[in-house]
Amino acid sequence: MTRKTRNKYNHYTEDFRREAVRRADDPNTSAAEVAKELGIHPGQIYNWRRQYRRLSDKQFSSMYGVRYPFSQ
Repeated sequence: MTRKTRNKYNHYTEDFRREAVRRADDPNTSAAEVAKELGIHPGQIYNWRRQYRRLSDKQFSSMYGVRYPFSQ
């Protein structure tokens, strides 16, 4: 999994986010454990999970989070 950093904010690849959510959804582990392993805040995994459930794949961009209809 690859994490990209730009400026003072962390930008994560879509693969990184999907894998974090997939691992946190495993019944044998918790989001907190996965977050600790990946060096991110557990709330980030919960946010990504919520976004994936609410949005279609087209609306979730590969690096910059939520893509709105007017974004390119």
